[in-house]
Amino acid sequence: MPADWTFAFGLVVTATLVALGCLVLLAAFQNRRAAAPASVFRPDTAETIFLFDGETLVDATPSARAMLAASIARGGNWLRFLSRMGPLFPDLQARLLTLPTDGQFIMASRDGIQPPLVLRGEHLGGLTRLTLVNTDAEQRRRGRDSASEAAQQQEVSALRNVLANAPVLVWTENAASDVIWANHAYLLRAADLLEPGKDLSWPLPRLFDLAVFNPAAKSNRQKLDLKDGAQWFDLVVSPAGDDRIAYALPSNAAVQAEGSLRDFMQTLTKTFAHLPIGLAIFDRNRVLQLFNPALVDLTTLPPDFLIARPTLTSVLDAMRDRSMIPEPKDYRTWRKQMIKVEEDASSGLYEETWSLPGGQTYRVIGRPHPNGALAFMFEDISSEMSRTRRYRADMELGQAVIDAVDEAVAVFSQGGQLVMSNHAYAQLWNHDPAVLLSEASIGTLSGWWRDQSAPSLIWGDAMEYVVTAGDRAAWEGEVRLLDGRLVGCRFRPINGGATLVTFRVVSPGHMPLMLQTSEPSPLFA
Repeated sequence: MPADWTFAFGLVVTATLVALGCLVLLAAFQNRRAAAPASVFRPDTAETIFLFDGETLVDATPSARAMLAASIARGGNWLRFLSRMGPLFPDLQARLLTLPTDGQFIMASRDGIQPPLVLRGEHLGGLTRLTLVNTDAEQRRRGRDSASEAAQQQEVSALRNVLANAPVLVWTENAASDVIWANHAYLLRAADLLEPGKDLSWPLPRLFDLAVFNPAAKSNRQKLDLKDGAQWFDLVVSPAGDDRIAYALPSNAAVQAEGSLRDFMQTLTKTFAHLPIGLAIFDRNRVLQLFNPALVDLTTLPPDFLIARPTLTSVLDAMRDRSMIPEPKDYRTWRKQMIKVEEDASSGLYEETWSLPGGQTYRVIGRPHPNGALAFMFEDISSEMSRTRRYRADMELGQAVIDAVDEAVAVFSQGGQLVMSNHAYAQLWNHDPAVLLSEASIGTLSGWWRDQSAPSLIWGDAMEYVVTAGDRAAWEGEVRLLDGRLVGCRFRPINGGATLVTFRVVSPGHMPLMLQTSEPSPLFA
């Protein structure tokens, strides 16, 4: 029996030892898995040390890592380091560039940094070791990382100055819409709105209603009525946990500019509203931005269609559907023509006369505008074209009438320019001056007549008579052509200071009106 108890007791002790050993091994294994990566620096060091390979952070002390994590800069660890140390140490980047050549450097912080700091740089085996040293021995004895604290205090002080002097209003609201923090600009506006004798209280007064803020809107603009007048602000809100940080950017200049632009556009609209010429202005994307009522009348396009800001292609398509564009035989040709319209108008070369199927005639002009805009002007010239056609028909009728006259006829303006001649004139004088009226003056024609006839003084009198202003009397004369024919010449004034000259071949047996070898014919009767 004692032997059995001894054996059983041994088994229990053995099992207990095995279980304890397993627990110890398991705990050791878990601690090994949870252990942090080994560092080249002592875990209890209070110094702030960075170890970089180029711009890659190889290792850092806990205080150095905390400093990088607290940086407001966005980017890699090298950028975070420069953003924290750059304001403290002037010419830091220049010294870092020469560090591989120099091997090491020691530089003190700029004036005003308390406590003073020293940055030691070392180039060791291709690595850059940067140590931030505090010169305050008392702080070192206390075991505090005053270098990291000084850097953080410097950054906090700089941020505080930035917020205090910012021209924009910055404040924080909690979930209950209470203003729990505000910068100096906000406090000044809030104090300006207080009643006389009252001071700011907690929570701070709300100047803007963020309940109507719409993040999807292009602009969230609100007006603030201050004692010196109304001021406009554009609001920007960003979440910060359960709170919201809001920014109010002054926008008075933008509001005034928009008001001036709106007044200018209204003035232009009123001016364009009275123009009989249809006006359509398209932006660089060829979207209609401005039109006048005359465009609606001339194109028959509905106003709601134009107000919807259609594209240039849509406007031309709609005009084509209403037969307000000269339509070629096929749509493909028409589309190419419309592309050419836009290209020519963009270069400032487009100007055409459209004869529409309905009988109207439009003058269409396209002109480029600044920033790639394009302006089209539509003018109804149907009445003008009708007058032109009637005038041309009258001229053709008048020409047909004088062509039917047997006598040679030439009409001169008050300035002595040939206006009209008939077929009989061309046959008599063996030339047609109507082919080139710009060169047919009384001077050139009298020279031609003189060359085609016997010497006579009548041509000098004729030239003087045609260009003479005032009252004139009709007179006649005769000349002998080189072929022997006798021609009677008659000069008569007509309306507008013009002169009618007729030539008639004197028939045989007819007594001449006067001998050409005698004295010249009088200019006036």
